[in-house]
Amino acid sequence: MMDLLLDDEPLSATLLGLPGRDHLLRDPAADVELRARAESVLRRAVGDDVTSAVVANEARSLIEKLDAGLVDLTFAHAWHSPASGLLTILPLIRPSDDEGRRDYVARLAAVPPFLAGVRRRQRAAVRAGAVPLARLARKGIDFLDRYLADPDGDPLRTPELTADLAADRDRLLAEEVRPAFAGYREFLAAEVLPHGRPDDRPGLCHLPGGEAKYALLVRRYTTTASTPAELHRTGLELIAALEREYLEVGARVFGLGSVEEVRERIRTDPALRWRDADEMVTAAEATVARAELVAPRWFGRVPQGRCVVERVPEAEQETSSPAYYVDPALDGSRPGTYYVNTRRPHEQDRTIGEALAFHEGVPGHHFQISLAQELDDLPLLRRTALVDSYIEGWGLYAERLADEMGLYSDDTARLGMLASDSARAARLVVDTGLHAFGWTRDQAVDYLRANTGLPDADVQAQVDRFVETPAQALAYMVGRLEIQRLRGEAELRMGAAFDLRAFHDLVLGGGPLPMAVLADVVERWSSG
Repeated sequence: MMDLLLDDEPLSATLLGLPGRDHLLRDPAADVELRARAESVLRRAVGDDVTSAVVANEARSLIEKLDAGLVDLTFAHAWHSPASGLLTILPLIRPSDDEGRRDYVARLAAVPPFLAGVRRRQRAAVRAGAVPLARLARKGIDFLDRYLADPDGDPLRTPELTADLAADRDRLLAEEVRPAFAGYREFLAAEVLPHGRPDDRPGLCHLPGGEAKYALLVRRYTTTASTPAELHRTGLELIAALEREYLEVGARVFGLGSVEEVRERIRTDPALRWRDADEMVTAAEATVARAELVAPRWFGRVPQGRCVVERVPEAEQETSSPAYYVDPALDGSRPGTYYVNTRRPHEQDRTIGEALAFHEGVPGHHFQISLAQELDDLPLLRRTALVDSYIEGWGLYAERLADEMGLYSDDTARLGMLASDSARAARLVVDTGLHAFGWTRDQAVDYLRANTGLPDADVQAQVDRFVETPAQALAYMVGRLEIQRLRGEAELRMGAAFDLRAFHDLVLGGGPLPMAVLADVVERWSSG
């Protein structure tokens, strides 16, 4: 199964430090063959042990991903769209020897045929009626325009190479790679954008077979049997409950009497914005360091490697999320890194800075992913499985855990935690609204504005992200609620014998797990 996943995403193999595919890009025409292999794996994953369950989940997840065909609809997302994804991920590669450097140049040579293959399948998708939201196709074009306008600052020149290989790289970029990106850009402008959907039809439900595809993706990302209607209702209930908490903390900070006043203050108060990019990065580094200092009181095991903080590359900032985490390489050649998007600091809400650092860094993704990689007694698949409900659920759980750990510096930062909670609860409402219930883009924007403290730029970016990555946004709150439920049930079963450090070590000690499998693990542990 691991070979199959890496064949599906050879760039991920390189980022993990796993050799053998460092010269390759994914074949856009390989879906049928990959799906057949996944079906074969799924038929053979029949054991009742945890590893068999993870193998079955990963095989099923790959099938659902391939059946959804989102590569045909993704044009703006900095990581997931085929073209901008290359320009985001390839600069992260750090070849450590001559073979790796040669492989990097060979991979650049594979870019033109890769983009040609993407063009063929996206052209067929347009003919079949699978067309993107027009504004997102336009954003993809804008991304490529920024890239093509700056040949001297080409991010594909980032990895360090020997002089002769650097010369080969520069020739490839000038004669083949950049012209291929230019050709793909013209394809988007001439053959995709004119057919793009208007803003009043952004969801999958407006596409042929879209409702069935969304149901597949909901199951894939939540690893539960929850329906869109159930998740929508849960989101509405959570928003109502969070407003009471928001009002209580907001009254302490601002002395204001309504949630709307608190949110408006956060959106408009210049004192709640960052001074500059340096201040954002320095604050993130200090927050991560503070969490690392107290973590041993809450975890029996802590990662061997520290969490590094970096800025999101400038070329990626406009289409990137406010923050993200990149896994460490398994061979130690690249540390786990929390990337902070320093785009227009004076417009960004500083109240959420600490919550983001706890989610992406410590005790969130950095702890969970680094500790999983260190589980040498487990198969590689168990250590690196991409189970969004577990991974993002832990990240969101970590934001609340940080409050228990006494890590938030004041009530203003605690408001950021609640704003983050509100945003994740609102995702349950908005994602299902867009893709299952036919919401317009304006409806989604208006709901986020009314029920979260997000600045308008983030509201716009979040909605575009939900449109291009259907159901992924559901994983955060679904996973967090399940981890909290399992912790509460374990506390009830074990009473005074419950040890929170041991619970955290248990949850993080088996690698990423589907929610039902994690529930079985916790129940067996807490039942003695």
